[in-house]
Amino acid sequence: MAAAVWGWITKMNLKPLGDKVIVEVLGAKDRTKGGIVVPDSAKEKPQEAKVLAVGSGKVLPSGKVIPPELKVGDTVLFGKYSGNEVKLDGKEFLIINQDDVLAVIK
Repeated sequence: MAAAVWGWITKMNLKPLGDKVIVEVLGAKDRTKGGIVVPDSAKEKPQEAKVLAVGSGKVLPSGKVIPPELKVGDTVLFGKYSGNEVKLDGKEFLIINQDDVLAVIK
C-alpha cells in the first residue's frame, strides 16, 4: 500500500521541505499480546508510521545542508504529540520534523 500512496503523493507534487518527513501513521493495535480486545476509547495514539516522502535535509545557519537519515519506506517510531496532521483527498498524513523521529524499526 505504501507504494500506491507514494505514487499518489508524487502525482500531487507533495514534497516536504528541509528536514520535514511525510509519514502514514500505522493503526493502533486492536488486541494486546495476551489477546485482550482494546476498545477504541482506551487506544493510545499510535506512534509507528511508514515514511512516504523525505525533504532535502536540515539547513544549518552556515548554509551547509545535512542530508536526511531516513528514506522512503522506513518504518519509524515518533514522539506521541509530534507533527501536523494533514488531510488530502480523504487520506490522512502526518508531517513531522526528522528530529521528532525516535527510531527506525528494522
